[in-house]
Parts: sequence; C-alpha cells; structure tokens
Amino acid sequence: MKELVEVLAKALVDHPDQVAVLQTDTEKTVNLRLMVALEDMGKVIGKQGKIANAIRTMVKAAAVKDGRRFHVDIDQ
Repeated sequence: MKELVEVLAKALVDHPDQVAVLQTDTEKTVNLRLMVALEDMGKVIGKQGKIANAIRTMVKAAAVKDGRRFHVDIDQ
C-alpha cells in the first residue's frame, strides 16, 4: 500500500523527490502519512478534496485483500 500511495503522489506533484510515505502498523490498522512539498499540497488534495478522497478510495479498495484497515493522512 505504501508503494501505491507513493506512486500516485509522485505522478501528481511537481517535486516528486520530496514525496515521502511513512507507515505505522497496529494490529488491525495501518496508518499511512503522505508528505509532499508545501506548493504541491493543492495538487494532492484537489478541489474540495476530490483527489485526496480518490487516493483513499483506491487504498481502501486495494486493502480488501489484506483484511486490515488503511488510513491515509496528507501532510507537508
């Protein structure tokens, strides 16, 4: 999942070298923290959060096979 979020984010931003994804695991949940450059925040979030929601939807769909919950946070 971490790689999926990273690939999606790098395709959206102007500074792909500043994209980082940190993963924190618990028993039933995986937290992914997507960090991008400040000037790329709007591109990753999108109008009214549509791109961010699309990223979260793709992660949740891919996570069905894993049997755990995935939570994606976007940060700078």
